[in-house]
Amino acid sequence: MPPTPAALRQQFLAATHTLRNERRDFPEWRRGRTHYLLWAIDVDTPEVRARVQAAQQALDGLLLSRYQRQPHITLAVCGFAAQSSAPAPDEIDAQHIAAQLAALRARNLDVFRIEIGALESFAAAPFLTVHGAAQQFASLRHCLHTDTHDAQHPQGAYVPHVTVGLYADAWPCAQVAERFALLADAPPLALTVRRLHLLGYEAAEIGGALFTLAEYDLTSGQMHWRARRADRPWLVQP
Repeated sequence: MPPTPAALRQQFLAATHTLRNERRDFPEWRRGRTHYLLWAIDVDTPEVRARVQAAQQALDGLLLSRYQRQPHITLAVCGFAAQSSAPAPDEIDAQHIAAQLAALRARNLDVFRIEIGALESFAAAPFLTVHGAAQQFASLRHCLHTDTHDAQHPQGAYVPHVTVGLYADAWPCAQVAERFALLADAPPLALTVRRLHLLGYEAAEIGGALFTLAEYDLTSGQMHWRARRADRPWLVQP
């Protein structure tokens, strides 16, 4: 089970200071590669977007500028789009995506409901909490982490969340947390999840906008590609 909001708050306060993010290219991470892919649930609705904007306003002056990611719940980070037949460990290719799709279809998943809640935070980034569907999240992550035995998040227990932004400096956590009260009474936003999205972003742009490569329909088990190789020449598509 994911940590409770109270446990998340304790973990955040225990960090004492937020982590400073910086806007630069990180060539040592990219190594010339251009696009990074992830599986996520698209929650970019007017209501969720308004709540993200309210959270950003509550944290005004603390966040890195020009954060443009649309509201989403990351299910699995895939890696850089492979551009050869021998992908590196931090790359994903057509064979890997095909294995993920096979695992999703074998699990015979269905639509499910979630709720978007109030404001909490990791040391590096504030987020809106996500409640409900713990078993569905576990099943999805098991399917999408076909190369691991336990699908554990590399940075610890998986916490479904909607990122609000990135901290611009090392701020005292206790002072930052005081601002969370501005959204403490926000009512839960109920959403029905019908599709999963394979998303990507420009790796050189920190906090840049996401684009959709494909949608997986939970009811039909069909993958609907929005981008073909002619549109994304770096994409090796199954």
